[in-house]
Amino acid sequence: MVETSEQPATFDLETDVLVIGYGCAGAAAAFEAASAGAEVLVLDRAGGPGGASALSGGEIYLGGGTPIQHACGFDDSPEQMAAFLRAALGPGADAAKIELYSAESVAHFHWLVERGVPFKPSLWDAPAWVPPTDDGLMWLGENSWPFTELATPAPRGHRPTAQDFGGKLLMEVLVAAAESAGARAQYDTAATELIVADGRVAGVRARRYGRELTVRARRGVVLTTGGFVDDEQMLAAHAPRLTGHTKVSAGTDDGSGIRMAQAIGAAVRHMSTGQVGIALIPGLAARGILVNGRGRRFVTEDTYPGRIGQAALFREDMDVWVIVDERAFEDVPEPQRWGVRPAHLAETAAELGDALGLPDGALAETLTRYNEFAARGTDPDFHKASRWLRPLTPPLAAIDIRAGVRPPGQSTARRGTGASVFTLGGLHTTVDGAVLDLGGAPIPGLFAAGRASAGLHGEGYISGTSLGDGTFFGRRAGATAAR
Repeated sequence: MVETSEQPATFDLETDVLVIGYGCAGAAAAFEAASAGAEVLVLDRAGGPGGASALSGGEIYLGGGTPIQHACGFDDSPEQMAAFLRAALGPGADAAKIELYSAESVAHFHWLVERGVPFKPSLWDAPAWVPPTDDGLMWLGENSWPFTELATPAPRGHRPTAQDFGGKLLMEVLVAAAESAGARAQYDTAATELIVADGRVAGVRARRYGRELTVRARRGVVLTTGGFVDDEQMLAAHAPRLTGHTKVSAGTDDGSGIRMAQAIGAAVRHMSTGQVGIALIPGLAARGILVNGRGRRFVTEDTYPGRIGQAALFREDMDVWVIVDERAFEDVPEPQRWGVRPAHLAETAAELGDALGLPDGALAETLTRYNEFAARGTDPDFHKASRWLRPLTPPLAAIDIRAGVRPPGQSTARRGTGASVFTLGGLHTTVDGAVLDLGGAPIPGLFAAGRASAGLHGEGYISGTSLGDGTFFGRRAGATAAR
């Protein structure tokens, strides 16, 4: 470990456990540390708590047999949950964290409920980014191929009971819990450097209203500062495919916590990975087909839409179209279309393919094959569920995911990228949140959780694994730091 600065003779502030960043991971860490009897101080560079967590949909990935799953008629087990996550979170997923998270998921559900997070025992039974209801359970790709062949399907997206996005409610509950446990916070304070003394992290240097101050952490520092999607230099260096797209953040995910830890020798993992949201209406995609710039299908259309987004950006460079017919379009209630309008209409697949600039005959060939099998209720290529299979009949429409969601009457010309991204890579940590150095040894006094760490993830992502991972491993990091 590199000693980047000498310990000051005196500190401006002192505490047992210092948490940097007040999103869901920071709030969970603060609660557990304070509940363990430690004096806890949280610093956040913003004017209040919340961060990206407060702006999120609120989905929390939980399973293994929660009361909400049972109420909706689903049996689940930690083993089946872990099997799905190993596959869905892709190459490099942290097996030890997945096993522990799955084994303790029901207990974590009860922890959230005991803090005051409400969940309604009802299911939204269709692909969606955020259901247009307050249903407390949703599918996140568990019932789509290839995952149906790897684990018994069960919905695990648990949604706090709130209008629209539930992240704000979640953060209000977690911050109130942390404060009730005794944690205190100081806002408008940006940590700039870790202080290392006698071989361990002893605190931080920070700036508040232009003034430098030092904060001593007698037991440990927990970094919950978020990812690095807001830092263009870090993106260009580590995740260039994520540059140039809309950023999913509160504007403060600049990688500062990751860089501070790297400066004293911390290791990182999966820095090139990211989640990709696209301007896709899942209900339209499931009822139609998705084709790439060669006029070929490339993913099952009824899967988790974020998986489609990753495939669209990383494999197809966003050159992707949703093909539907009139019935498919009309079967999605208008409020759930978010103002989407087709970019092109045509009487035949050949005409539509020409309008999209696809290779001659490619779309017609793809659609003919799809329709032949759909008429039999099967999809040998991508195994779409039979409930979504139906031959598509002219006239046909193409929806451009790069045009974004727009109100009726606006131009259909291609504009923007249609992608919204955030980073998944971060500091390499143990299941207890200890930050590891380049040699794989824990850095004394330093912990991390949330998007500042690599967490559960490999190359893949499932909604709810940021809030779930952040709160679960934030709790463990706070408790370990307090000890």
